[in-house]
Amino acid sequence: MTVSLQKGQKVDLTKGNAGLRRIMVCLGWDEVPKKGFFSAFKQDIDCDASAILLKNRKFAGNDDLVYFGNLKHKSGAIQHMGDNLTGAGDGDAEQIKVDLGSIPADCDAIVFVVNIYQAIQRKQHFGLVKNAYIRIVDDATSKELCRFDLSDNYDGKTAMIVAEVYRHSGEWKFSAIGEATQDSGLKELLRRYS
Repeated sequence: MTVSLQKGQKVDLTKGNAGLRRIMVCLGWDEVPKKGFFSAFKQDIDCDASAILLKNRKFAGNDDLVYFGNLKHKSGAIQHMGDNLTGAGDGDAEQIKVDLGSIPADCDAIVFVVNIYQAIQRKQHFGLVKNAYIRIVDDATSKELCRFDLSDNYDGKTAMIVAEVYRHSGEWKFSAIGEATQDSGLKELLRRYS
């Protein structure tokens, strides 16, 4: 049974799921339909999901970033499954595979963020996005373990710290964060962890 989380809630991933090793972190969103005469000339909203590995709660460098420009972590433990440029279609827009058993021992957390590509230049923000979510799936069984629907008002916000998977007392846990920011891109999001 899926655990549905609210902002700020946490859930244990491995303690209650003996043998859980590989998870798929799935992110999805839909564009809010435009109304009016010029709606046929809309620009697609390109949301980019990224995984930031933290060591002692800090970002150590570009080797610990997995995103559309670096699809696989050097350890092989995290792999981005590809960039969706529009969010169109049903189901997950972007997926990131995580092998919990292969995460380097000095890594204590993986933060999942989403930013809108060229948000400032395109005059786009998360208020133009609806039905946003993150869900964690057992990669071996395809069973959804938990889900966090992002339902706040995100008008004017161009990036988001969605959630994190972190190590605590030898177990992996999931924390629903849902913190929207006005960071203009991934570089600014990374500064929050330096």
